[in-house]
Amino acid sequence: MQQKREVKVLLSDSFKELVLEKPVEKITIKQITDRAGVIRVTFYNHFQDKYELLEWICREEVVSPAKILLQNSMQREAVTFIFTALLKNKGFYGHVSHTTGQNSFESIMRGLIAESIMEYFQSNEIRKSGRYSWITPKWIADYYAYNFTFVLMSWIEKDMTIAPEDMVNVIDFVARHSVVDLPKDF
Repeated sequence: MQQKREVKVLLSDSFKELVLEKPVEKITIKQITDRAGVIRVTFYNHFQDKYELLEWICREEVVSPAKILLQNSMQREAVTFIFTALLKNKGFYGHVSHTTGQNSFESIMRGLIAESIMEYFQSNEIRKSGRYSWITPKWIADYYAYNFTFVLMSWIEKDMTIAPEDMVNVIDFVARHSVVDLPKDF
């Protein structure tokens, strides 16, 4: 298991270096494996394609550590960690944020965040609303994942110049106010 992880890290390091040189769409599996010093078959033993590798990187570096905080009811710290982890590797995440389509960084992050929220709901036994039967935990997880990802992408587009703690304060402020209250409290 440790050796498998080491190969994944080797491939991810190679990919992260290449992303700083060219757009994700132009990076080939051969370039990733050549830089990593492994054969193509090794890549396919671990990942289906470069987008699955990108998802693995996002999961390992950003989302999984934040999940641990979330599971310990440290929601604010989990959100702060996500922004801080992205900022720590600003060059890489700034470049991959430009990918588009179903394999985009945005859709990968949205899916991982929705998955994390669902896991939080399951561990805290949050169920469907009796009042609004169509609002399910999945619907709520998707709603918050879309909103969070919008904020995250806006922050990345602004070159991550706002401090992670300030971003958390903004998210908290907007989440706690209705659209009617925002103009007067903003």
